[in-house]
Amino acid sequence: MRPFVYERVGDWAAATQAAGRLGSAPASYLAGGTTLVDLMRLEVMRPERVIDINALHDSRYGRIEFGQNGLRLGALVRMADAADHPGVQRHCPVIAQALQLAASAQIRNMASLGGNVLQRTRCTYFRDVSYAACNKRNPGSGCAALAGVNRMHAVLGGSDHCIATYAGDFAQALIALGASVDLISADGARTIPFAKLHRQPGDTPDQETTLRPGELIVSFTVPAAPWTRRSLYLKVRDRQSYEFALASAAVALDLDDGAVREARIALGGVSTVPWRAAEAEAALRGKTINDQTAMAAADAAFAGAQGRGHNDFKIELGKRTLRRALRQAAALEI
Repeated sequence: MRPFVYERVGDWAAATQAAGRLGSAPASYLAGGTTLVDLMRLEVMRPERVIDINALHDSRYGRIEFGQNGLRLGALVRMADAADHPGVQRHCPVIAQALQLAASAQIRNMASLGGNVLQRTRCTYFRDVSYAACNKRNPGSGCAALAGVNRMHAVLGGSDHCIATYAGDFAQALIALGASVDLISADGARTIPFAKLHRQPGDTPDQETTLRPGELIVSFTVPAAPWTRRSLYLKVRDRQSYEFALASAAVALDLDDGAVREARIALGGVSTVPWRAAEAEAALRGKTINDQTAMAAADAAFAGAQGRGHNDFKIELGKRTLRRALRQAAALEI
């Protein structure tokens, strides 16, 4: 690990000011640190300043709040606290399940929700600096995964410059529920749809989000909606604990006498960003969920999928995962 300056701040203004003082020099915010510290040890990330924001946990940004407008999750809420919260489990079960199925118990006790959605890919070629060809780490160097071992890589949202998979679970739940994210920087505050936070790689894989320099996530808002309670997260992986998804689906349904009034679907483990399956949602609208309609929705969701060899199996696995999630969500008693 390379030397860095450590600074602990007591409020959001101090945090954004500390980042702004560096100008173009790299700085990183530290909350749980479960991703940042690993990548600093690997020398994949080399911040000159680490700004510790954990003192802000006791503020509103470390709280879970329910109101008439829905659910608000502070960015410093720990994953375990959100997963175990009775209100989250009852009113937004897809969020609780996505968090419960992520990482280990120890990591969930440390990791913050804000840090979780910004976690970096687990692509071996990105995390091992001995591989020179990684456009995400070294822009313009190429993508070793395209012709390398790519079993865990994306089949949706990739490009000729990068096929690294987005590794998280919580983000899929936020996408499915139409969440927004509140941001703050030295220039002020703004709110954007969570679906606009992550960027597909295109020809600039190193630009992973739409965050501005020094900008911080302070909270997430999930609007009250008729589909939040009939929701679930299904995750398929190589083993049952502490493993990233091969394929996952976050599904939320609003049914009217068994027919789909509104379907909300997000996919994980198969894409370069948290992936909203709008085509699958459209295919289900007005229909009853059964084997035939679930298959049609899954086919629509993966119509543009592209395998790269070792990961070809993810296309069929992703379809089966979505079909199963849809049938389970439709059968829920709420």
